[in-house]
Amino acid sequence: MNVSVFGLGYVGAVSAACFAERGHTVVGVDVNPDKVNTINSGKSPIIEPGLEQLLQEAVEAGRLSATRNTAAAVAHADVCLICVGTPSDFNGSLDLQYLKRVCEEIGTEIAKTDDYKVVALRSTMLPGTVMDHLLPILEQSSGKKAGVDFGVTANPEFLREGTAIKDFYNPPFTLIGQVDQRAGDTVAGLYEGIPAPIYRTEPDTACMVKYASNVYHALKITFANEIGRVCDEAGIDAAEVMDIFSQDTKLNISARYLKPGFAFGGSCLPKDLRAILYYARHTDTKVPVLEAILPSNDHQVQMAFDKIQRSGKKNVAIVGLSFKPNTDDLRESPMVHLAETLLGKGYTLRIYDRDVQLTRLIGKNKAYIEQVIPHIAALMSPSIDAALMSADVVVLGHGMVEGLAERLRPGQLVLDVAHLSATETVEGEAQSSTVAEPAP
Repeated sequence: MNVSVFGLGYVGAVSAACFAERGHTVVGVDVNPDKVNTINSGKSPIIEPGLEQLLQEAVEAGRLSATRNTAAAVAHADVCLICVGTPSDFNGSLDLQYLKRVCEEIGTEIAKTDDYKVVALRSTMLPGTVMDHLLPILEQSSGKKAGVDFGVTANPEFLREGTAIKDFYNPPFTLIGQVDQRAGDTVAGLYEGIPAPIYRTEPDTACMVKYASNVYHALKITFANEIGRVCDEAGIDAAEVMDIFSQDTKLNISARYLKPGFAFGGSCLPKDLRAILYYARHTDTKVPVLEAILPSNDHQVQMAFDKIQRSGKKNVAIVGLSFKPNTDDLRESPMVHLAETLLGKGYTLRIYDRDVQLTRLIGKNKAYIEQVIPHIAALMSPSIDAALMSADVVVLGHGMVEGLAERLRPGQLVLDVAHLSATETVEGEAQSSTVAEPAP
């Protein structure tokens, strides 16, 4: 394809060189004449292993050139790949002036042609930027309709400085947030032959995946550093601890605990977290990220209560009381905390959990629930139908009940606090939402 790359900074220079090496004809565009001249001479404007060789080979082969002429670049392009910077403002927001300016310039040139062109936004952008800010600029400046006359996609990059070329050719996936199918097809064609799955979604989701990735990387580094501080105070080799920790790819390095849902609970996680925080305090070790975990977890429960409160309805049924499915362990279950809050605020409550039989509870599990909710027996329903009979709000914790959709009556509100999939909860028919929605 013919590709024009707008912005020849780190992302733009690497993308231009790699797409040219893949056989595409690439024109790089930048307002800085030094960058343009550097590229045209086959040199790299940045330090990145292997980049200068790729640039030199692409320029010599006639597959790569650079210009300051936006009109010529848009006329050349099947795909206009935008890689301009989105620096932080003083308050943490993004400065979009460069993105807006280049979109206006590209739109002005799109107005002059009948060719279908795709604007692929590779810059890092917050959700809402594409649809609320940039797409309107493109449509206004071109006088044309996105998704009809030209295409728009978000196409985030996942390149690490120092290994960017390797990352380009061996990505975990290629992500395309498309406004229209044709645009997504076109951008997918740019990556043909690269051995990675292609995920196609809508622009805001694509933008958010980029932020989720980078924030998680920052969190992992901080987590490791805070564990390292605790290890240092204990005279333990932190590197060895984290090396062994990283060998667990079933739980520690996996997607098992990365699914948005309700708060955590049980007999292990809250207790062990409190213990390590106690140890850190008594050794004067600062671990602010670890200290923030329990308050954030408690906030999940508060959010669920707030949603119920806003519904204005007072009769509530909780489906799933233990801290996770397939267990009757109620210790520190967030659903127990929610039930306790509802009772304290005067709500009428019924509870159903297929795995919880009060007569079979023993030991600390029994003592815990009797202390937190002394009259729990009067709240438990023997069947799902009995629990739902008088409920105006149904809270789905982890309860997987076959045929639940058919049991719901019109007007009941369903609050899926655990983000259960529809197939797991109600066979694809009931609402699965983090906000209270009318049942079908």
